[in-house]
Amino acid sequence: MRFSLVLTAMVTVSRSAEALYPINELAVTPAMGWNNWNAFGCSVNEDLLLSTAEKVAAFGLRDVGYQYIVLDDCWSAGRDKDGNLLHDSEKFPHGMKYVADRLHSLGFRFGMYSDAGSSTCGQYVGSLGYEKQDAKTFASWDVDYLKYDNCFNEGLSGTAKITSERYRTMGHALNATGRQILYSMCNWGEDYPWKWAQTVANSWRMSGDIYDSFDRPDPRCPCTGDEGYDCSFPGFHCSAMNILNKAAAFVHTSTPGAWNDLDMLEVGNGGMDDEEYKTHFSMWAAVKSPLLMGNDIAALDTKTLSILTNPAVLAVSQDPVGSPAIRRWRYYVNDTDAYGQGEIQMWSGPLFGGDQLVALLNAGNSTRTMNASLADIFYDYGPEGTAPEVNESWDIHDLWANRMDDATAQNVIDDTATNLTAFYYNATETSYKDGLAANNTLLLGKLTGTVAAGGAIETVLPRHGIALLRLRKR
Repeated sequence: MRFSLVLTAMVTVSRSAEALYPINELAVTPAMGWNNWNAFGCSVNEDLLLSTAEKVAAFGLRDVGYQYIVLDDCWSAGRDKDGNLLHDSEKFPHGMKYVADRLHSLGFRFGMYSDAGSSTCGQYVGSLGYEKQDAKTFASWDVDYLKYDNCFNEGLSGTAKITSERYRTMGHALNATGRQILYSMCNWGEDYPWKWAQTVANSWRMSGDIYDSFDRPDPRCPCTGDEGYDCSFPGFHCSAMNILNKAAAFVHTSTPGAWNDLDMLEVGNGGMDDEEYKTHFSMWAAVKSPLLMGNDIAALDTKTLSILTNPAVLAVSQDPVGSPAIRRWRYYVNDTDAYGQGEIQMWSGPLFGGDQLVALLNAGNSTRTMNASLADIFYDYGPEGTAPEVNESWDIHDLWANRMDDATAQNVIDDTATNLTAFYYNATETSYKDGLAANNTLLLGKLTGTVAAGGAIETVLPRHGIALLRLRKR
């Protein structure tokens, strides 16, 4: 079974009334798509982008919401005599407008990369001082998304004012083109972008680059977030837990149209096991980070496909309330692995229709029973058990219980699947908002129990595993 194209035109989504910072009309929910960097680095060309897009569509990933195909660094050949950006004609023989046209015809939006410095991180030409000219070039190529990096910034950092002005220059230039271009800032959390970037960009990287590891420490990612996040060198090779713990203090600064970006997904790249990838994906969705796949789609396996397409988890990411889950508690546990002491956490936050998200995360090194009281889950609505919600009963929906089985996933990969209505939600046909309003069961997970008024949820979790639950008032 191959998935048919549902989109008939590339249109923008009207900004919700709740959005506070109208930079443009984009990213009302966190962006979803694919970026080549994590799997391919600089080994990129026209064929890779277009063949990957075809596979993203064929595997149903486009229709569940992954709409941006983003070309990262290493695509350019410098500038012409007039200072205009040039593409590498060997890597992209038909040019960037051709790539954009092909992607648009397949129902995707086209993303590109530049840098707020004199050179990109791969040491190609950057856009510092050329913002207006480069923005016009991107618009002329029908680009829909710009990832804007932070290498070789000529020392124009060190304060929020200096950094924000450097990034704001490109934001203004993009808007001046008249084309709606999603603006993805990538300044690694330098100068605290969560304090000011809501008026500059649609998303901002809040830490150094992710690495395909669950919790391994690395001296190149020196700050952990254990005692706040005040780090002059964000670094890189940051594990998933390192990034999540940094974000915990300020995920609430996200809002529709402007999101904390925890970096691209590593799901499917091989450095974590299945439970760890489930946890990584669940928490990125829960805190409303953009979801940019970073794996080789041509090498997609069954476990990866069933994680990336889980409709009940994607509905959390794309929830119209746009409120990130908040970490309610965190405790260290005695069982340790080679990388140090383990920990457990509970996160919760509001969802559409009065539902509540709960995430119980076992980052310890052994299986354990975890629990969360309604008083803790609804703490923000009233401290010490005073929230009215604590005195009500709630149905518990497990958002991983209906995960696609391996046999079905293999049929999708082999193009032999015939009926996928039990596993796929077509968000290009009906938005997640409309699906939730209609109580579409694909988006709600599996009803597995009830928690009585004043009670607590209890579950057994494997090492590095997660329970992602939707609570619905009875």
